Amino acid sequence: MNIKIAVIGLGYVGLPLARLFATKYPVVGFDINQNRIQELNAGNDSTLEIDEATLKSVLVSSSSNSNGLFCSSTLEDIRDCNYYVVTVPTPVDKNNRPDLTPLYKSSETVGKVLKKGDIVIYESTVYPGVTEEECIPVLEKVSGLKFNIDFFAGYSPERINPGDKEHTVEKILKVTSGSTPEIGQKVNDLYKSVITAGTHLAPSIKVAEAAKVIENSQRDINIAFVNELAKIFNLLEIDTHAVLEAAGTKWNFLPFKPGLVGGHCIGVDPYYLAQKAQEKGYHPEIILAGRRLNDSMGEYVASQVVKLMIKKGVTINGAKLLMLGITFKENCPDVRNTKIVDVVHALADYGIQVTIFDPWAKPSEVEHEYKLITSTELPSDTFDAIVLGVAHKEFTTIDLSKLKKSNGVLFDVKGVLTETADGRL
Repeated sequence: MNIKIAVIGLGYVGLPLARLFATKYPVVGFDINQNRIQELNAGNDSTLEIDEATLKSVLVSSSSNSNGLFCSSTLEDIRDCNYYVVTVPTPVDKNNRPDLTPLYKSSETVGKVLKKGDIVIYESTVYPGVTEEECIPVLEKVSGLKFNIDFFAGYSPERINPGDKEHTVEKILKVTSGSTPEIGQKVNDLYKSVITAGTHLAPSIKVAEAAKVIENSQRDINIAFVNELAKIFNLLEIDTHAVLEAAGTKWNFLPFKPGLVGGHCIGVDPYYLAQKAQEKGYHPEIILAGRRLNDSMGEYVASQVVKLMIKKGVTINGAKLLMLGITFKENCPDVRNTKIVDVVHALADYGIQVTIFDPWAKPSEVEHEYKLITSTELPSDTFDAIVLGVAHKEFTTIDLSKLKKSNGVLFDVKGVLTETADGRL
């Protein structure tokens, strides 16, 4: 059977995967966002995951059986594919409950074109059971086909690290799984053909789902631990980073640093596992305690900044503050679930006027998502306080002393300013 792949969702996960598959197979990248399709067909990736030359090297002008990537928002263009890889986001709602709407919608889309013998692979982060208990029934209902008789499924969790140009998709070992042993092998062989780092075939879809969701839950808990240490050591007037550096000289000490935990993975995935546990009658104490502590860090950072300002004699109400960075991580335009927003809102509650400068973030996207005004140009004003919220490479070359008033405060959330900061986590 000739392989033709449809990748559903062309964001931070879908596009790099589609580009990689397109080096060896005919691939149709499908996305309902027509503006996204237009920019990709022009060779432009606004997520900055794929550079123009690399993207253009795999683009083709029509859906065919020749190797290459054709991007489309037209359902008919994916009808003749036989592998459907779903890479849509899985967020949480305002109450931190898993929102499976994108998965339901994309499953309906695939169901409309699903044929006998097709394989649907999900990459979206979910709690164990979502693929077979939530997505498969949608596929069956819309297509009229029977699971594991007419069509099959697989799960291969994404491990994309936005902004990371070293650990790209082909260089990260891939976990795979299938709805039957035979399909598991087919899914594994498909990924193995393009993933140079290799694959790990899990014994079931649920095992693969669980493996993904605990990867980021583990990181979340470890970061929560060092965030708690930072709060304790600040009370003891001890430099947290110096403590971690000293402890890190032991061979088995894990090198985590305090900070704001946002983004589409670490700040979200633990809620998916917690939801499933609670459905089964178990209240996960450590997982949710880690989430509560990490979610409290935005307000904590704001309080520490305000304390430093008071000590320096700055009048808080009406004070001007420059926030450096709004994205969820450094050198990346992704603003999904960024916790810098929590810091900004907490500072505003004190009556502080916050100016946000981020050369990576799209001002229109930030305004749409958070109703906040940002600038990609460095302001010429001077400020009562400056907060380094994100460690973009551009910020390391700025002379912050020229932007700070004589009694101003410089607070380093990321711990990258060594001697010049008045305070840091």
